[in-house]
Amino acid sequence: MSWIGISLGDLTGIGPEVTLKALAAEPNLDMTRFVLIGDEPHTRRLNQQLGLNLVLHTFRGKDQSGRFFIHDPTPGSLPAKLSAGSPDAARAAVAWLKDGAELCLKGELHALVTAPVNKESIIRAGYESFVGQTEFLSELAQAKKTAMMLLGHDDRGRWLRVALATIHLPIKLVPERLTREKIEIAIELAAKSCHDLGLARARVGVCGLNPHAGEGGKMGTEEITMVEPAVKAMKALGLDVVGPVAADTLFHRAYHGEFDAVVAMYHDQGLAPLKMIAFDSGVNWTLGLPFIRTSPDHGTAYDIVGKNLANPSSMTAAIRLAKQLAAR
Repeated sequence: MSWIGISLGDLTGIGPEVTLKALAAEPNLDMTRFVLIGDEPHTRRLNQQLGLNLVLHTFRGKDQSGRFFIHDPTPGSLPAKLSAGSPDAARAAVAWLKDGAELCLKGELHALVTAPVNKESIIRAGYESFVGQTEFLSELAQAKKTAMMLLGHDDRGRWLRVALATIHLPIKLVPERLTREKIEIAIELAAKSCHDLGLARARVGVCGLNPHAGEGGKMGTEEITMVEPAVKAMKALGLDVVGPVAADTLFHRAYHGEFDAVVAMYHDQGLAPLKMIAFDSGVNWTLGLPFIRTSPDHGTAYDIVGKNLANPSSMTAAIRLAKQLAAR
């Protein structure tokens, strides 16, 4: 039996709503147990307001009966009404994220699903070095080799799985921060992810950084100095890897099944194609952590909070991927 933790993210965003909606859609015969990490009174109120009527138990230990539990590691409850991006909500989101990761590291949870947080709100609340949940969890777990993978499929079941060599960087800093080592880590972890998913093969395509993969050095040299050496090094280790390939061509080939995963050099190079085919159902999976972590591929959506409009598809996909990986 798997125990999956779900940190509820920014309380003033749609994280709690999509979490409850996604759990309400889970099959009744499923033996997985879920621990929601967040504010208990708020979660119970929202459960009633949405008419979901999930039976939520206060979490006291894994010997309890039931499927859905609430665990709040912070003292006291947050105010019933908070403005969007509230500092109190931001600090609570970080505390819940940290608690979920620590429970995974202790072996008390088999996986952690993280609802969306707002980076700007967290920074304003006093966490000036906060870059993102992926980086926060990597540092907390002291994981030296991690990568962000986004994955999803279209309505015909055609998948894209995209690992990023760099994550949250301004475009102008990408050539400076990109290294051969980061590309090698992304390739290695992308190949491992295919095995973790139980795929029959693990063929990885690697994007160039520049248009047309640099045109042999005429439009940039990063392909020659970093990408190609990284690909050769991974081939020497026995991985099935191809590149550098121009990104506009590579994604088309991957979408039609030639590659099982793609390594992109920077955030939007990889996420734009992924969100084109799986905007509502894409999943963020942190590769290389000592525990399973998935997340919906969307933000806090402050503009639709409280309107019962939030689509839970991405959270549903994140929960089901966490269950799949935990079961393996």
